[in-house]
Amino acid sequence: MKDFSEINPEKILYQNEYFFIIKDDYPVSPGHLLIITNNIKKDYFELSDNEKTNLHLVIDIAKSIIEKEYKPDGYNIGMNCGEAGGQTVFHFHCHLIPRYIGDMENPRGGVRHCINGKGNY
Repeated sequence: MKDFSEINPEKILYQNEYFFIIKDDYPVSPGHLLIITNNIKKDYFELSDNEKTNLHLVIDIAKSIIEKEYKPDGYNIGMNCGEAGGQTVFHFHCHLIPRYIGDMENPRGGVRHCINGKGNY
């Protein structure tokens, strides 16, 4: 899949003017959700000012969806921008990944671990 333009509408948990929310098909933890633009934008840096302003509200909605079923102890919020940044689907999506105590031995540094050996400080 090169973008999310052909999502089955039954998979959509929430939708507004700018974004929709679905469960990640390959979750890294229970409750992992994706927030995706309705219109194809390559990454965060192509979002309009209105989309950027609305994104934080949709992140909060996604969090409330997760917490109806799960009780995470923390979250990672992630956006991969560009191939070197790990992006493989070039249609903006934001990961909201619930984190749970004990889900990894040492979570300190969180997203800083995207470069091997650089997360510890």
